[in-house]
Amino acid sequence: MIPFSVLDLSPIVEGGDAAQSLRNTLDLAQHAERWGYQRYWLAEHHGMAGIASAATAVVIAHVAGGTSRIRVGAGGVMLPNHSPLVIAEQFGTLESLFPGRIDLGLGRAPGSDQATARALRRDLNADPNEFPQDVVELMHYFEPVAEGQRVRAVPGAGLKVPVWILGSSLFGAQLAAELGLPFAFASHFAPAQMMQAIEVYRSRFKPSEQLAKSHVMLGFNVFAADTDAQAHFLSSSMQQAFVNLRSGRPSRLQPPVDAYEERLTPPERAILEQTLSCSAIGSPETVRRGLQAFVDRTGADELMITSQIFDHHARLRSYEITASLQG
Repeated sequence: MIPFSVLDLSPIVEGGDAAQSLRNTLDLAQHAERWGYQRYWLAEHHGMAGIASAATAVVIAHVAGGTSRIRVGAGGVMLPNHSPLVIAEQFGTLESLFPGRIDLGLGRAPGSDQATARALRRDLNADPNEFPQDVVELMHYFEPVAEGQRVRAVPGAGLKVPVWILGSSLFGAQLAAELGLPFAFASHFAPAQMMQAIEVYRSRFKPSEQLAKSHVMLGFNVFAADTDAQAHFLSSSMQQAFVNLRSGRPSRLQPPVDAYEERLTPPERAILEQTLSCSAIGSPETVRRGLQAFVDRTGADELMITSQIFDHHARLRSYEITASLQG
């Protein structure tokens, strides 16, 4: 089996708070390191009641400081929200503190609603279509300082921070291929163009100083438990989260409920079937078959496992089961 990594949205559960979520994030990262996961990524979202990782670089420092070997990074930073120089300084600082362990994944979505995006940028002229130029500018700040260079990232210049392109469409695949960067596809919630994006990326990939050959990491939902029935029960928290989000009612992660899908309307059920099609839910053997079938179908080089489970101990158990299937 290929390497597995962890995507953590640092979920804020109903009845909990961000402080507990961030403690759980560090605890999960420490377990993930012991269980052999390749990397631990956190995602930038803003104004979301159920996600505590908005200040992504700060949470990365929290996780990296409490672990010793696992790579820690952003999956990702939503670059249109930020100045490329500021992100270069933040991740140059992280690389200086935790050398050889930091990843920088970049996306072009705002990670928020439009009103929040405007509040973040403080610049109504910001254009997400400038994302490719912003990526190139950011990467430039990690290069050694050239003679006469006036704008520089300190820390940042001369540091080797691996840059990834994140995407859920063909745009990200094309950009990652053109720049010779690793590509992470958000198949865990937006799988519609996954196979086409993989083909575009691999067929157009140009080797670069960072990467000699293409590398595809795919998002994949896992809800693993000792029995199929228990796993399906646990997965209902994630199902509620997606239905609430798509209905314009984003919420904290809700407790699991029995037979949740039976309560849904046909359109709601169709949303879940499409959105969560890249998932494995069940006992260890069921999950093993689901993971293997997905890898066989996609040829992924790495999987980014996400498990939005309400109970922290059940979430740990899901990741532990998943890790045991890497051998």
